Amino acid sequence: MIDFDNKTIFKLKQKQAYAEKVSDLLMDGEEVLDAFKSMRDGVVFTSKRIIAVNIQGITGSKKAFTSLPYKNIVAFSIETSGTLDIDSELELYFSEVGRVRFEFSGKARIKDIAHYIGRYAL
Repeated sequence: MIDFDNKTIFKLKQKQAYAEKVSDLLMDGEEVLDAFKSMRDGVVFTSKRIIAVNIQGITGSKKAFTSLPYKNIVAFSIETSGTLDIDSELELYFSEVGRVRFEFSGKARIKDIAHYIGRYAL
């Protein structure tokens, strides 16, 4: 499983093309809503879950996928970007996993992400 407390892994920028990395994992009727990438790792929000991708090794051919279903979210919070602090944050609390935190750089649409989670988790 991915170490969600390691901040360097999850400083994410929007990159829709990153969704291709999880295309083989999608279930029937599951749609990609948004995709974000850091240096090599990334996160894809779908209509059913969040899929975190951890690229491993020198060549990057080994990948770890962590599926976080919206139905297991018990609480979440967002922090929007400001004038001087352009980063935003998403904290999720899962019934079995505990706290998962993602940091987004740039102008991530954090309110849209909160809307996805609210729509599918509540």
